[in-house]
Amino acid sequence: MAFDYQVIVEYLPFLLGGLLVTFKLAGLALAGGIFLGMLVGLGRISTINWIYYPVSAYVNFLRNIPLIIIIFWVYFILPIIVGKNLNPFVSSVIAFIIFEATYFGEIFRAGYQSISKDMVGSAYATGLTYWQVARYVTIPIAFRRMLPSLITQSIITFQDTSLAFVIGLHEFVTRANIVNNLEYRSIEIYSFVAVVFLVLCYIGSRISLHFETKYRRANVL
Repeated sequence: MAFDYQVIVEYLPFLLGGLLVTFKLAGLALAGGIFLGMLVGLGRISTINWIYYPVSAYVNFLRNIPLIIIIFWVYFILPIIVGKNLNPFVSSVIAFIIFEATYFGEIFRAGYQSISKDMVGSAYATGLTYWQVARYVTIPIAFRRMLPSLITQSIITFQDTSLAFVIGLHEFVTRANIVNNLEYRSIEIYSFVAVVFLVLCYIGSRISLHFETKYRRANVL
């Protein structure tokens, strides 16, 4: 069977529309996941029991459940709790944020703990509060040191967006499936999907390597 690239050309606008949905989902998931992850990381190093234990339970619980189950919970169970149906995109965003925050939180926890106690103590000595120290000292430094790991996790999050097809979100992979069901050109369509993910993730990995090398040379890492 000859490779027919015309099917890709014909459905390219439709496929790129799905890729745009994938980018939107990944972008919102990363923005929310990183922000919540910062708070989770702070909770994981907190000496206050009523903060540390609930946050640790949240992390340990969600990290041991497949993401696809979280997506199902949010899409099917959350509407029962709140009394309002959620569309697939909103459900996917919520599921990805609460799930990815556990991984970003552990990355930030490692970053926070890499900061010397003397530096934190000096910040407190200036009269800053706990949250001010976090805002002006620990979070900025941790973010810079953990940037390669954050980029790597971001790539994983981007790849995982394909799981949203299980609740009917018309992202990139779902639209590829639709085209394949119409044209029965599996080799061309799924090869195209694979190449797109390969190129985008490779670019992300090179960016991660760039920052890792940069900060290693600067003796930051």
